[in-house]
Amino acid sequence: MVNEIKANSNKEIALSFLRFVVAGKIREGYERFVAKEFIHHNPHFLGDRESLLIAMEKNQVQFPNKILEVKHVIEEGNLVMLHSSMRPNPISPALALLHLFRFKGDKIVELWDMAQPVPVDSINERAMF
Repeated sequence: MVNEIKANSNKEIALSFLRFVVAGKIREGYERFVAKEFIHHNPHFLGDRESLLIAMEKNQVQFPNKILEVKHVIEEGNLVMLHSSMRPNPISPALALLHLFRFKGDKIVELWDMAQPVPVDSINERAMF
């Protein structure tokens, strides 16, 4: 599914932004893909652009070997949602992630993100992915 995304679509911009973040190229990702008036809804940080950027840089120092696997990408109008699996490092348990991006033109102007630990033992035979 991810291979079918056309270049320069909002889907591709959202994917590229997350790939830059995971690769530790956070400031470059912000410069290329994030609007100056960007806001976010992560309850652990102030809602401005710079606060989340700094938090992402600190996370990169703590977890430089993150692994991100995008499972689903959905675009509707100016919104893009990514459903992913992320491991802080290769031996850590995974987190299930949802990122919802709102775009204005070709820039990300708003972000909602949610994370849930993936249980090692799930009673659901389909698990989280």
